[in-house]
Amino acid sequence: MKKKFKELEEKIAEAKLGGGEERIKSQHKKGKLTARERIHFLLDEGSFEEIGMFVTHRSVEFGLDRQKFLGDGVVTGYGTVNGRSVYVFAQDFTVFGGSLAEAHAEKICRIMDLAMQNGAPVIGLNDSGGARIQEGVVSLGGYADIFYRNTLASGVIPQISAIMGPCAGGAVYSPALTDFILMVENTSYMFVTGPNVVKTVTHEEVTSEELGGASTHSSKSGVTHFSCANGLECIAHIKKLLSYVPQNCEEEAPAVPYEKPESEARPKLNDIIPDNPNQPYDMKEVIEAVVDDGTFFEVHKNFAENIVVGFARLAGKSIGVVANNPAFLAGVLDIHSSAKGARFVRFCDAFNIPLLVFEDVPGFLPGTDQEWNGIITNGAKLLYAFSEATVPRITVITRKAYGGAYDVMNSKHIGADMNYAWPTAEIAVMGPKGAVEIIFKGEKDLKKKEEEYTEHFANPYRAAERGYVDEVIIPEQTREKLIKAYKMLETKAAKLPRKKHGNIPL
Repeated sequence: MKKKFKELEEKIAEAKLGGGEERIKSQHKKGKLTARERIHFLLDEGSFEEIGMFVTHRSVEFGLDRQKFLGDGVVTGYGTVNGRSVYVFAQDFTVFGGSLAEAHAEKICRIMDLAMQNGAPVIGLNDSGGARIQEGVVSLGGYADIFYRNTLASGVIPQISAIMGPCAGGAVYSPALTDFILMVENTSYMFVTGPNVVKTVTHEEVTSEELGGASTHSSKSGVTHFSCANGLECIAHIKKLLSYVPQNCEEEAPAVPYEKPESEARPKLNDIIPDNPNQPYDMKEVIEAVVDDGTFFEVHKNFAENIVVGFARLAGKSIGVVANNPAFLAGVLDIHSSAKGARFVRFCDAFNIPLLVFEDVPGFLPGTDQEWNGIITNGAKLLYAFSEATVPRITVITRKAYGGAYDVMNSKHIGADMNYAWPTAEIAVMGPKGAVEIIFKGEKDLKKKEEEYTEHFANPYRAAERGYVDEVIIPEQTREKLIKAYKMLETKAAKLPRKKHGNIPL
């Protein structure tokens, strides 16, 4: 019996060694953690239960019959993060470069199936050289099996992808189908075709980092939601992200204890809007003053900065924040900001996270570049996302709410539950100057006309008279009003018309 026990111990030790000591050292030299180290730092101490430790590939061609490693290049299992269940897979670059093949894919699919059946988040720690070429189409089939499960799981359980090394070719599409992507600066990259192919086809000289690094995808393409300095920061971001979201679409997001102070007033908000309506201010200051101290967790921070999205807590409860930011491009809506906002709104709605919108928007960005690249369709994505959302939705208009952008930014007309406006709000078809130039075209003394228009229309009271704004409030009252409104909306029950699914303007 002891001999059998010893055999088991030896196999476990072999599996934990992955591709061997030399390859582990090579991984460390690149500034990267191993697959098992990543899982160790991600999960609660002692909570990891591994599944499929002894799985090996079944291939015999191209010398694979002489190269077998227990686990086949991916560590899979389940555990807890801050006491809450999660399922995880971590690709092991020390084994066949983390390449995906039949058995490797089966292990990942098994974890995804368990996550779906048990209603818990699935986290993928990606570090792979791509498809295992020796297995040919079987490897491609393995990718497709994963993609299919990503799609079925979408909106059912949270899916998080951390890119902690290479992720190229078909491998990029599984993370792209998940809810959030995190990348590590200087050690991870994502692209469909690499620098060598790009050079051959388009004659462009570009490095892997320039083509698909964390900085590129967090600021230019918007593919990644978080750019992290190193592997440990990436893992810390995953943990923080999980703290704001529920286990699945049937549950509410976790709340934290909250002790109500004597006053919820935030007097600093009274002085945040500049006297000059064309002067910018940072909407993040408004967000941070309204939500619980230190709880705002921004998503897509470096991409389309004219709109701000992220999670926060209000009286201890998780909310999703969407806000125009006048500090960038005057807070205008454009192609990228519309898509960014729409994606975040749909995630929050899928997972029962109430939405809070701060609005200061002068309209949609004009120009041939925007029109030719589809601002109409992309702007409609944000409109569709808000209109379809059934979670509690509240809007606070701080300053400008002009034109079609007023409608799109969670207006009463598209189903917002409560709409507040500050006295500084300007709700109109367009700004006073542009409006006067059209209404009084050719006439003199337009300055006086502009002042008259401002007095009549550049305020929140016409909208309040119509009931489009529920209440005009002093800015310092905002937090207290929101806490009470969300409390009132806790039992909201709204259903969409019966359908297979809508046809969002993609």
